[in-house]
This record gives sequence, structure tokens and C-alpha cells, in this order.
Amino acid sequence: MIGMIVTGHGKFAPGALDALKLLVGEQEYCEAVEFEPSDSVEQLTEKIDAVWQRLAKECDGVVVFTDIPGGTPFNVSIRLKMERYPDSEVISGTNVPILMTAALSHTDADTAKDLANEAVEFIREQSFLFVPPEPGDDDDEVDED
Repeated sequence: MIGMIVTGHGKFAPGALDALKLLVGEQEYCEAVEFEPSDSVEQLTEKIDAVWQRLAKECDGVVVFTDIPGGTPFNVSIRLKMERYPDSEVISGTNVPILMTAALSHTDADTAKDLANEAVEFIREQSFLFVPPEPGDDDDEVDED
């Protein structure tokens, strides 16, 4: 089992986990850590580290999902990974589809790296820009059968 931490600015993390719960159900070993406006970097570090320690005791690894590349939750998570949790992984740019992918696989994943790679590859394949068809294009006709 690979543990999951979701962290980000404001209510991002609990909001993302609420959406995840609605879509795929309650997840074990998956916790949110908020970075509130009143938190210092040290306070956020302590909050993330406490969850990481707890999950590391019960799981085979941990993947941390952060909201913004280069943001404080990301930077804190990277520093903790480098200093204390080298076998864990940190992903930035988190959204609900990547969390769904990870949630559906984290009980079976062998390592944090495997789970992180699977989740990132899935989101790469699923991300796209919708371009509507040009007027008069045959593809924009609706079959009314």
C-alpha cells in the first residue's frame, strides 16, 4: 500500500479529497494537508511531516500531490523528500483525474515511484485541448437515429 498526501494552498487539498471521495469513495491512507494563510513555512513543514511520518509507518511508500510547481507546499514537500523520505515521490500540478488514477492503484502499487509514474503518465495521455469543428465540417453533424 502506498500512502497519499494531498497538499496545496488554502482549501485545495480537502476540496480535492472531497471530489475524490464523491467519485471513487473513501480512501485509506490518503490525507489532506492545508496551507492556510496564517501558516508559516515551518508550520506547514511540521504538518506535512507529521502526516508523512504516520503514513510511512503503515505504508510501503508515500506520494505527495501538490497544487502549484514552485509553490510553498511543493517546496516544503521536495525538501522533506530530499532530507527525510528519499523513497517517496512528489507530484506537482495535481488535479482530480490524477488523484483518481492514484487512488484506484495505490493499494496495489509496489513502490511510490511506480504509483507516481503511472499517475503522471495517465494524466499526460488524458490532457487535451478541445477544438470545436469548423462550421460545415462533416464531423459536426449529429446523427439523429
